[in-house]
Amino acid sequence: METHGKYGGVVPELASREHLRAIVPVVRNALEIACARWNDLAAVAVTEGPGLVGSLLVGITYAKSICLARNLPLIGVNHVEGHIHAVILESSANPIELPAVALVVSGGHTHLFEVREGFSYRLLGKTRDDAAGEAYDKVAKLLGFGYPGGPIIDKLAPHGNPRAVKFTLANMKGNKLDFSFSGLKTAVLRWTEERDLTREIEARRMLQNPSIADWLRVTPKTTLDLLASFQRTVIEELMRRAASSAEEIGAKSLIVSGGVASNAGLRAAAQSANFACPVYFPTPGLSTDNAAMIAAAAFVKLRRGAFADLTLRAQANLTLA
Repeated sequence: METHGKYGGVVPELASREHLRAIVPVVRNALEIACARWNDLAAVAVTEGPGLVGSLLVGITYAKSICLARNLPLIGVNHVEGHIHAVILESSANPIELPAVALVVSGGHTHLFEVREGFSYRLLGKTRDDAAGEAYDKVAKLLGFGYPGGPIIDKLAPHGNPRAVKFTLANMKGNKLDFSFSGLKTAVLRWTEERDLTREIEARRMLQNPSIADWLRVTPKTTLDLLASFQRTVIEELMRRAASSAEEIGAKSLIVSGGVASNAGLRAAAQSANFACPVYFPTPGLSTDNAAMIAAAAFVKLRRGAFADLTLRAQANLTLA
């Protein structure tokens, strides 16, 4: 966050350099914590996409090197499938029934999938423009809250009135299960332009390592109302399409995963909603990108013997379904 925060978002080349710098000590440390040696491994799993191609290349190249040196099989994993398995990983005590609807929502993804027996997937809907997490980040940057914007808005939203600013819900032509957040982002921009917020925004940008108390001190009630209304609208868009998807396929479970799944407002809304099936979230630690979810998705492939060869390549726009 310190590396990218000053630029208001992830800088791909810097991300690649950080991956290259960190990957060897991270893997070594993981083995030490697990009290494992190279000879204990059954396979090596690696994300093949989607994502930033430079960062993917670092992981894939290192994974191939381990497999070549240790004569281990290689497993390529779709990043989005990893987010789904983050929930399944933690549900052993209360197994998730299939078919399920998976809402994968993060800074880069807002997708609805049908999850079938055997972990096959069918795309039900996706964002046509900004991902939900991306909309959070852009609104936070616009208002001077910095990056990443999602956690900040989530913590400030309870201090505002979620009904104060009326936003129009997206009415999608074609696939009614698709999302769009660009109109909401533009509506926030127009609201800001209608008011002179220059001093207010500059006061927030001047804060050094701010706490929530610091943000509240320099943020008037009208802006807190805006944030609360923005969050309510995003959550309503996510929940109503998830509910429609679950009804359409007769889902026995609803899975919500990805970085935005750690949003307290979204979790509360899902718990209070009258879904026809149980709703599952990962713990916050497994909501954001992590290696455990990639291992969990790879374990299914290991059982099947679904291995990749050394021609595995990074695919920035890899699809799941």
